[in-house]
Amino acid sequence: MSQPGPSTRSVHLTEQVDEATRSVVPPIAANSAFAYPDVASWRAVALGEADGHIYARNSNPTTDRFEAKVAALEGAEAGTSFTTGMAAIFTTLHALLRPGSRVVTVKDTYGGTYLLFTEVFPAWGVQCDVMDTDDHDAIEAEIRAGCDLVYLETPTNPTCKVLDLARLSAAAADVGATVVVDNTFATPINTRPLEHGADLVLHSASKFLGGHGDVLGGVVCGGEDLVHRVYAAREIIGTGMDPQVAALMLRSLKTLGLRVERQNATALTVAEHLEGHPRVTRVNYPGLASHPHHDVAARQMDGFGGMLSFALDGGFAAVEEVLPKLQYAYLAANLGQVETIVGPPATTSHVELTDAERAGAGIPEGLVRYSVGVEDAADLIDDLDAALAT
Repeated sequence: MSQPGPSTRSVHLTEQVDEATRSVVPPIAANSAFAYPDVASWRAVALGEADGHIYARNSNPTTDRFEAKVAALEGAEAGTSFTTGMAAIFTTLHALLRPGSRVVTVKDTYGGTYLLFTEVFPAWGVQCDVMDTDDHDAIEAEIRAGCDLVYLETPTNPTCKVLDLARLSAAAADVGATVVVDNTFATPINTRPLEHGADLVLHSASKFLGGHGDVLGGVVCGGEDLVHRVYAAREIIGTGMDPQVAALMLRSLKTLGLRVERQNATALTVAEHLEGHPRVTRVNYPGLASHPHHDVAARQMDGFGGMLSFALDGGFAAVEEVLPKLQYAYLAANLGQVETIVGPPATTSHVELTDAERAGAGIPEGLVRYSVGVEDAADLIDDLDAALAT
């Protein structure tokens, strides 16, 4: 039998009929603690000598199923889930870094992540070298100079730059560094970083994995040992996912392949149209032949994603003028939904940064982040044209 396609994987990986109820949809274990008939069986589970659950902060059958599903989609041995994407990022870094550790990362990351590497972890004695995302030679040289962790995001938020995961992961492996990749923009439908040498892959599950703008969550996947280290930190910090959220995530994952393939196609059509628009000075989308990392994206990605960004002639004043006129896009601080979502980095991904910090990260004030939904491409293009005409 041939390898199943993305929608088949999304629907069927790890799914099974519930033995107790015969339900196709997994039941929600909405309880805080799990009871045992005697102390001996309870103790065996508590010590890890038998399978089971003790307390929902530690584990839960519903969250277990979500973690297993995402891990299967990413081709990972294990996964662990979180309340939010930032909880996943912070807890993972907290688990892996110590005073004196050295991190190599890039400028073009989500704003909250950028602040972790420029303010939070340096204050704790971690050396964080934040590199120019476009200069793979310099990034590789810094990795080979010796480091403990390499943190990458691809495509980047909001500039949609693409990092060569195989090249940078090989350099990290040579010096024994752990590679962590934020795969939120790509999703496991388009890119599976572990196949390219990464050690851990994480998501803000609030975005494409959830897909409907009604849940917050995060997830980290990778090898058993590394994931267990992250899980141990998550267990103590208390940043685990709620089972009600996990149930909604499981529902959404069944349409992940369907949604992402539609968003891939529409985003490319929209990007190609905007590239020729007189009011648009730049379009960032890995699927465009003009994209500086298009060759890497073509090798690394099965699809180019549902995210793009574009710069308007006229700067932030043009952004303020144009965006409210869009009829088929919500002005909101999210992405990856079935609805098209639009906003400038100054109010979304990089709101925590100053104007100067955004400029230093290569984010012009006229940049618009555009998350393509599942609407018809022709309607989105007509909508953009009408707004830009003003």
